[in-house]
Amino acid sequence: MFNGSSFYEFLLLPITDTRELQLLHFSIFLGVYLTALLGNGLIITAVACDHRLHTPMYFFLLNLSLLDLSSISTTVPKSMANSLWDNRAISYWGCVAQVFLFVFFMAAEYCLLTVMAYDRYVAICKPLHYRTLMDRRACGKKAAAAWASGFLYSLLHTANTFSTPLCQGNVVQQFCEIPQILKLACTDAYLREAGVIVVSICLIWGCFLFIVVSYVQIFRAVLRIPSEQGRHKAFSMCLPHLAVVTLFVSTVMFAYLKPPSISSSTLDLVLAVLYSVLPTTLNPLIYSMRNRELQDALRKRVHFVLVHQK
Repeated sequence: MFNGSSFYEFLLLPITDTRELQLLHFSIFLGVYLTALLGNGLIITAVACDHRLHTPMYFFLLNLSLLDLSSISTTVPKSMANSLWDNRAISYWGCVAQVFLFVFFMAAEYCLLTVMAYDRYVAICKPLHYRTLMDRRACGKKAAAAWASGFLYSLLHTANTFSTPLCQGNVVQQFCEIPQILKLACTDAYLREAGVIVVSICLIWGCFLFIVVSYVQIFRAVLRIPSEQGRHKAFSMCLPHLAVVTLFVSTVMFAYLKPPSISSSTLDLVLAVLYSVLPTTLNPLIYSMRNRELQDALRKRVHFVLVHQK
């Protein structure tokens, strides 16, 4: 499955060699990481503990928060540790695990965002059939399919990447990512990856087109709503989700499929942060900002914790 390269570790390039800037990097990433943990943790707790939120939309939101926590925990803690202790090393199998888990969680999240778009489509465009199409069993199957799709996709990508002979050194960017590993291949690994790239394009654009078509139908239905307040509420729930999907797809596509000639350390790092850190941090804010039910549940959980601490 894997090529068993002669080296036993990879070296992660630091953002900077200046000790003060390394500590600044640690502080910023620590703040972002704690924000993501707090936001997603509160959503998971609120949805799990409040029976009023045991609906398909919040069930998928709970899964999304789990994936967000998992994906950001795959890369950011290691990056923070390296900056704090001025260490660049990650073991070979640690890099393999980081690639597998990161691709797994990100692919599963993308599939789940597609399922969530379908859930909103059924709720707005086919409200009379919503309970039938989105019952508990159907929701469980859709969520399981998203997780399973991410697992199989990641397994395919990881196995194909690390079975490629590596002889161009062992230095990669801040995170272990497939494009960075392929740069170390002895031959033009992108040709070897052609089949997997085709699968990636089909998955990414297939899900993206499904989301776009779903939201076109949603917007057409929303525009027929006579109440201006109702239209505003529906748009405020749909547009942020669509913006997150667009940001996710555009950065991932550019990061993974951009020509090597326009690659640079700064650009690669910015793209990695955009699609691996920013969405996971903003998702809790986006999905709770105008959601009164979720806000009420969060307030109750926070109040409960504060009371019991006293």
